[in-house]
Amino acid sequence: MPRRATLELILDCSEPEKLMVFWQEALGYRVHYAAPSLVVLAPDDVNASSLLLQQVPEPKAAKNRMHVDIIAPDVEVEVKRLEALGARRLHDGVQSYGPVHWVTMADPESNEFCVSTGVEW
Repeated sequence: MPRRATLELILDCSEPEKLMVFWQEALGYRVHYAAPSLVVLAPDDVNASSLLLQQVPEPKAAKNRMHVDIIAPDVEVEVKRLEALGARRLHDGVQSYGPVHWVTMADPESNEFCVSTGVEW
């Protein structure tokens, strides 16, 4: 039976098909749809959001106003895995705020995202 997310994340980019492999591996998602101007990556987890890579004509000009956090129990291990996929670290060390720890990174098109231990509630 088809599913529909309650929240979709859209990432503007220059070349969706080139970013597809990075984000597919980074998130462990499957390709639901792929075309030169739009890629839809779908999770197997029914509680997770899909990620759409949408082609836009203008280049990235400033810091993202919203970004994705990839949640991992060991931030440094996940950072190393993502660096091997083509991401780059944007600061030294691990940042923290209370019990949450994170590293800010950029994907191959310089879109910011974080690797975080996540917020518990």
